[in-house]
Amino acid sequence: MDFINELLRNRRSIRRFKETKIENEKIELIKKAILMSPSGKRFNEWEFIFIDDKNILDQLSYCKEHGSELLRNAPLGIVVIADKNKSDIVIEDCSIASIIAQLAAESIGLGSCWVQCRLRKTADGKDSEDVVREILNIPDNYFVQSIIAIGYKDQDRKPFEDANLQWEKIHTNTF
Repeated sequence: MDFINELLRNRRSIRRFKETKIENEKIELIKKAILMSPSGKRFNEWEFIFIDDKNILDQLSYCKEHGSELLRNAPLGIVVIADKNKSDIVIEDCSIASIIAQLAAESIGLGSCWVQCRLRKTADGKDSEDVVREILNIPDNYFVQSIIAIGYKDQDRKPFEDANLQWEKIHTNTF
């Protein structure tokens, strides 16, 4: 099987990470990969905040009512943001960059999980994007798409199997 299909087969959302620090060389590989992410009209309106400070990751772990607590134990979080004034496709471009970060992590033996911030709320009803903006001093003109939690896997997830794929979702020529 070719590399990309094997990578996609094995990349699963990982929500438990070992305490092992991620080597700088691996972090640099992820940085390079996301900077090569496709962007509409090559506006490259996305930007990335790499966080390895445990106190900040702990604060960010409360940015949503459910699904963000895993940041507390992640060795690395990547906040994916974009200047809303530079393009009308920031959601698409940030989404692409987010999955590129996850695939890059998988390719070097790390696990990851996407923490959605857009259109989400905290337990007390605050807007998740506003909470992240406040914690990280992000200007208001920036859209906050996601936080990608990354680390060495502390759980086993089985790869996707061809027999379990939703083949009925594939159509040819017409619906």
